[in-house]
Amino acid sequence: MSNPLLQDWNTPYGLPPFADIEATQFAPAFEAALAQHRAELDAIANQAEAPSFDNTLAAFDRSGRLLGRLEHLFYTLAASATSPELQQAQRALAAPLAAHGNAVYMHAALFKRVDVMYAERNALGLTPEQLRLLERTHLDFVRAGAKLQGLAQQRYAQVVERLAELNTQFAQNVLADESGYQLVLASEADLAGLPDFVRAAARQAAAERNLGEGRYCITLSRSHIVPFLTFSERRDLREQAYKAWVGRGENAGATDNREVAREILTLRNEQARLHGYACYADYALADTMAGSREAVLGLLDQVWEPAKAAAEAERQALVGMMASRGENFTLEPWDWRYYAEKVRKARYDLEEAEVKPYFPLDAMVQALFDCAGQLFGLRFEHKPEVQGYHPDVKVYEVQGVDGAMRGLFLHDNFARSTKRSGAWMNALRWQARNGIGALPIILNNNNFAKGAPGEPTLLSFDDARTLFHEFGHGLHGLLSDVEYERLSGTQVLRDFVELPSQIFEHWMSEPSVLKKHARHYQSGEPIPDALLAKLKAAELFNQGYETVRYTASALVDMAAHALTDAQGPDITAFEAEAMAAYGLPAACGMNHRLAHFQHLFSGSGYAAGYYVYMWAEVLDADGYEAFVEAGSPFDPQVASKLLKHVLSSGNSREPREAYRAFRGRDAVVQPMLRGRGLLPA
Repeated sequence: MSNPLLQDWNTPYGLPPFADIEATQFAPAFEAALAQHRAELDAIANQAEAPSFDNTLAAFDRSGRLLGRLEHLFYTLAASATSPELQQAQRALAAPLAAHGNAVYMHAALFKRVDVMYAERNALGLTPEQLRLLERTHLDFVRAGAKLQGLAQQRYAQVVERLAELNTQFAQNVLADESGYQLVLASEADLAGLPDFVRAAARQAAAERNLGEGRYCITLSRSHIVPFLTFSERRDLREQAYKAWVGRGENAGATDNREVAREILTLRNEQARLHGYACYADYALADTMAGSREAVLGLLDQVWEPAKAAAEAERQALVGMMASRGENFTLEPWDWRYYAEKVRKARYDLEEAEVKPYFPLDAMVQALFDCAGQLFGLRFEHKPEVQGYHPDVKVYEVQGVDGAMRGLFLHDNFARSTKRSGAWMNALRWQARNGIGALPIILNNNNFAKGAPGEPTLLSFDDARTLFHEFGHGLHGLLSDVEYERLSGTQVLRDFVELPSQIFEHWMSEPSVLKKHARHYQSGEPIPDALLAKLKAAELFNQGYETVRYTASALVDMAAHALTDAQGPDITAFEAEAMAAYGLPAACGMNHRLAHFQHLFSGSGYAAGYYVYMWAEVLDADGYEAFVEAGSPFDPQVASKLLKHVLSSGNSREPREAYRAFRGRDAVVQPMLRGRGLLPA
């Protein structure tokens, strides 16, 4: 039987033929695609003509289309719809795919052509986008070891291949811990304090796991665990669930990530030293807007002490609430959300159970599309007849202001045991021209707790913010308008990539958006002005806690990757020592502990880079001020600048230059500090 992965996909929109694909087909398909790509690269490298932009740079950008198509599909399924067979394939292919990456960027004859052009780049008469492609491609080669010689280059290749295996193992271990845990609630006593929407989600999770009639189940999906910690009156069960949540990857046995992470840190340190850097953080930050550890820590330090002070004031309020209820035990991390909800109710007459009925998922998705329409003229047309890789996936054709198709958008919003945790955007195809005219196929993944059959999925305010955040990334991919695939969409510097996602969060809390789309799922009534006023009054509530948790994880990331020891540390002991030195408030905890910190260890994208969310928050808070100054969240001139200089330009221009073109100046930090309530009163 012929392999569908190697055939032309004569399907709607060129989507993969998901129903025909089997995990065992990937290995032979990759073998063929890798061979084809090597032949293409050899043809570019060995041609007799002198290197030119078209015969070398543009040709390199066009090469590997079959391989790219396979990789996009493979990693999409591995993250969103995995299976034991696919996980086995992922483990088996990790090193060979990394080895191919080494072969590409250590191809001496190919790099020589790129290097010659780079040396002469200012005399070649290139357009700004062509020059940007040359500079970025050359840097890709250099950072992948192209300039290393002999044994150093051989060792570098070995390190990269081993890291690929370890990254895969780390991610699969976290997924195993997440999917293997369930807190079964079997009685009314177990359910004490849980509002109807939490019970409905837990009942649905139990049904999906065939736990029997009358059973409820809390999983380690964030949309399960956070509401449970917020509302459950059972302190013993809160403790049990919390410890399972923060202990992912740290359980002895087959899924223990402690030695995996230690080896990753050891190899990354060696990788950096082979490049001549003192530590991995210096290597990683050399190709960022921040540029150095000093710049990153300068931002984080500006936030850390004010955040701790705010968290301490919040802790005292929680302790006061406990005392008013006659409870005199020590406030622990599994207590914080529970008592914070009590304080929020007392202080603002606001509780999450009052808010969620106004945030059904389908209505919030329409809010996304409406905002994208008002800002950028986009229209999203649902195509129910087009199948995604899972029944949960909804497929939309995206049309521009002129009615022409701009791309395809796949929305996958629900948690399941075959899907990794968190929320992310990825692509099955990047936008590019360069001889192919490819329209983008962009995916958003979330992990919301699915409502019971016939019932809507209700989002928390934070869930809705996540929905908007990922859609901002999606717009960055969909609105890309560049010539070369390497410069397309979100393939920008890591501390710039979060700007489009985080600036789009602002529309989620705009009163005009909420009045139009936040409607009670039963009555259809718009969210009341009084409730909107309470939400506005409470928007800084618990921000000390949230900022401490985020910043703690960013600080421990930077500390772990700033180590210069040849051997990586015991990550549990290192994390404890680092947080003790910084004075992490014990009752707050961290967003991510090292043993399950997938941003850092499931790949290198955010290694020494978790700070980027706050770096980009400086940009997004300052950038949204442009709409405020213009007097409308949908001001057409500001929206046009955002589209032209940020969303459509991909990596075709340097990010500081792109931001200045949008805003008219560099960003200032005050709007971010004000937004988190960290400026002095």
